Amino acid sequence: MALKRDKLKREQKTLLAMLKIYCRNHHGITGKQLCPDCRQLREYADQRLQKCPFGEEKGPCSQCEIHCYKPEMRERIRDVMRYSGPRMLSRHPVLALSHLIKERKHKSKSSRKASASSK
Repeated sequence: MALKRDKLKREQKTLLAMLKIYCRNHHGITGKQLCPDCRQLREYADQRLQKCPFGEEKGPCSQCEIHCYKPEMRERIRDVMRYSGPRMLSRHPVLALSHLIKERKHKSKSSRKASASSK
């Protein structure tokens, strides 16, 4: 259970870092605060993470078959990630690399499961 909380906390921390980069450069917000729109998106994403049915086995939302985000919110989070993702390597390299490793691990697990089920 602690492992799940640690993974969840790391995802929340990564999301917050991405939102701060996006908000600072798109909405002119400085410091630790987010603008109301970005704060709303963060709260929404945190709720989705808390309710994720995959728990510890959760992969990246972009590769999920369920898509629990509303279409508008999904597009907003995509915009944030498209903009902030490349900038994360210079601003938060550990979080960025951790996220990339998790994404690759999940892709390889998914491809192994698919090839095993097709046999």
